[in-house]
Amino acid sequence: MNAIDSLLDHVLSINYDALPPEAVEASKIFVLDSIGVGISGSRHPLIDQVKRAAAEWGEGRQARVWNTGEWMPAGSAVLLNAYQVHNQEFDCLHDQAVVHAPATILPVLLAQAERMGGCSGKDLIAAFVAGVDVASFIGMSQGAPMRFFRPAMCGALGAAAAIATLVKADREQMRNVLGITYSHLSGTMQAHIEGSPTLALQVGLNARAVFAAFDLAAQGIAGPKDILEGPYGYFALFDGQADWKNGSVELGRVFQATRLSHKPFPSGRATHGGIDGVQRLQARHGFAAADVASIRVATTPLIRDLVGRPIRPDMEVGYAKLCMGYVVATALLTGTVGITDFEADKRADPERLELGARVQVVPNDVTDPNALVPQSVEVSLRDGRVFSIELAAVLGHPDRPLERDARLQKFEACCASARVPLDTAQVMELIAALEQLDQLEDARRLVDLAIA
Repeated sequence: MNAIDSLLDHVLSINYDALPPEAVEASKIFVLDSIGVGISGSRHPLIDQVKRAAAEWGEGRQARVWNTGEWMPAGSAVLLNAYQVHNQEFDCLHDQAVVHAPATILPVLLAQAERMGGCSGKDLIAAFVAGVDVASFIGMSQGAPMRFFRPAMCGALGAAAAIATLVKADREQMRNVLGITYSHLSGTMQAHIEGSPTLALQVGLNARAVFAAFDLAAQGIAGPKDILEGPYGYFALFDGQADWKNGSVELGRVFQATRLSHKPFPSGRATHGGIDGVQRLQARHGFAAADVASIRVATTPLIRDLVGRPIRPDMEVGYAKLCMGYVVATALLTGTVGITDFEADKRADPERLELGARVQVVPNDVTDPNALVPQSVEVSLRDGRVFSIELAAVLGHPDRPLERDARLQKFEACCASARVPLDTAQVMELIAALEQLDQLEDARRLVDLAIA
């Protein structure tokens, strides 16, 4: 059986009542995380420009923008919400697949819930699980170094499966939604290496494409069928070295929502090993930033490509969030990396710039072009002492998960940092609804509570 038929069989077999408890619990945890960072993303300095552009595409009252509550056509609202989830590099991801699937999937599902008059929390969870599986298994099957922006593209294919699951589409309609979505995919790593704000927008653009594909498929329009392994399918055109057999070994056995990772810090996941390492070394040995002569982060080819860029005094926000030197220096100087650490005055701080210039990203022995681990961090002090740590898993990974208190602290910080901050009572009510998502009669209540 080919890859797309295997995925269709799997997705069509998913229903809430048959999900294992760990998949349900993981879904609730990462839906909460994604809504939190999406609320916080309303603060992004470019959000008004994106909203003005979306307003040119027509008016409508199908779905709402998180935090600020504007009604829009569903496609426009989902673009805004997906952009808000990803625009601060704070959203969860699947480390092995290198895919930020929920950033696309959840805005699509909640916009569709609003457009169709509601859905149960259980149905939302089942659709979320289906979408994360599709996005993650496609991502895990890829073998070539990233050239196209995999998080947005795999996320869109996952969102296509998720929306089809939510409306209980039959096999043919689901295949068509996926096929038309495939024909619509876009995204390039050029935006990543430049630190362009278009990077996060690529997630929103692909999320909006899912709605176009869904509506066309609902009218009986057929999409291409063999979209993964065909001669011009995803694996051939966007990868070239895919291995579906090895990438899909857990299909039907392990739901990939249970393998998602949190981002404890609002920066590229590829920077998290450096932050994690220096935090643990500083806590263990008690040195100060002023004591540090140099830092070496020995890591994989992917991390060197993504965040091994030089620190610069003229960095834009997107560049700084993907600069190992900047975020490691910030962690050493302040103890952590937070939402406000990428404001203009912080990016121009001479002390951070000078310390960040002493951070080196160097190769380790890993040759896998898609691996995020293992990593090691070595700190050399001015007095000659050298401390190092090996990282087989980085904080936030399911092998080193965030505990509930840390997850809720992140969520509360996100809600407080929004363009219109949520008050404490509303935050607590939203947390309660999210943690009891499987008992929620109408998932639109989450959007109500996400609007200040």
